Amino acid sequence: MISIEAIRNRAAQLFPFLQEVRQHLHAHPELSFQEFETSEFLQRKLRDHNIPFTAGWVETGILAQIEGRSAGKHIALRGDMDALPIQELSQVSYVSQNQGVMHACGHDVHSTCLLGAGILLNELKDSWDGKLSLVFQPGEEKLPGGAGKMLEAGLFQNDAPQAIVALHVFPELEAGKIGFRPGMYMASTDELYFKVKGQGGHAAMPHQLRDPVYAAAQLILALQQVSSRLAPPAVPTVLSIGSIQAGGTTNVIPSEVHLSGTFRTMQEDWRNQAHRHIERIARETGAQCGVEVEVEIRKGYPVLENDPTVTAVARDAGIELLGKDSVTELALRLTAEDFAWFAQRFPACFYRLGTRSGDGRFSAGVHTPQFDIDEQALVTGVASLSWIALKLLRS
Repeated sequence: MISIEAIRNRAAQLFPFLQEVRQHLHAHPELSFQEFETSEFLQRKLRDHNIPFTAGWVETGILAQIEGRSAGKHIALRGDMDALPIQELSQVSYVSQNQGVMHACGHDVHSTCLLGAGILLNELKDSWDGKLSLVFQPGEEKLPGGAGKMLEAGLFQNDAPQAIVALHVFPELEAGKIGFRPGMYMASTDELYFKVKGQGGHAAMPHQLRDPVYAAAQLILALQQVSSRLAPPAVPTVLSIGSIQAGGTTNVIPSEVHLSGTFRTMQEDWRNQAHRHIERIARETGAQCGVEVEVEIRKGYPVLENDPTVTAVARDAGIELLGKDSVTELALRLTAEDFAWFAQRFPACFYRLGTRSGDGRFSAGVHTPQFDIDEQALVTGVASLSWIALKLLRS
């Protein structure tokens, strides 16, 4: 029987290695579905530690699998690899060397923790039963998402895991702490694109035109009824327009205006209804303003729901490992995660890893140019992934 002290101690011993891996990945970020050097680097580390794997899943993805001493449950752990198109503003020695690309969402941390947990559990494989899969996933940040594409490519097609687990950095929480939430946790996400087509001309003669700028403004306002009047009151819903492109000038009304935004909610049935409302509102607003409105809704990731049983086991494991004061209950979030594709298919737990230092440093939010972590979180990440996996293998 593997003791919890053994997990804690080995994770702590791995810290220099984890720090080196994480800083290398942070300095060499790659965009979604372009993680070629990242994948090669992780493959080398897996070979160095005699962990068998197959590569080439959706080009850059990796599936490593470790067999225990005898047959048993199959548990999967997942870490994403891609970075964001953000220019890093940092003075650290491991600052991004790729212009305009940065690990601003902590996927370097996720891959490092997954690798570390794999190394730790591979060293102890003669002490546990079952099989452990390590999924190094590309393209979490870009629709349609690497999770869904890996599943479409046949990942786990004939070998479904009994549970799948992933962690995600959380700068709101101190390093050394983790957080869980059973049931619905994160929103679905859809991209909205509108083309408002009218008749442009001189801004001093709007009565002779069909003004798409005015129509676009009316459309933005009208769309807000989706969340404020049409959504079920108990279902969190957000519709935001983030881009308006008109191309006119002070005395020129253009013929087209382009809008884009996001729609997010926490219930799949309402999500489908809302799409129909969005299309209807766009059509009716266009008719009222004498313009044509074309709508494209790019359906993204589904609602992320954590399996209550798997999450309960994981949360109890976290309390055993770190103590009750270091395990927190998470609030609902309308951010989105393509891990939801895995959670639709297999019992899942997606939990949060605190990354903020006790003195308040490393508190910048994800998707910002200043994001960084207290690297002691790497030890917590490896230890918690490892102990949760062992508890699930035994449960």
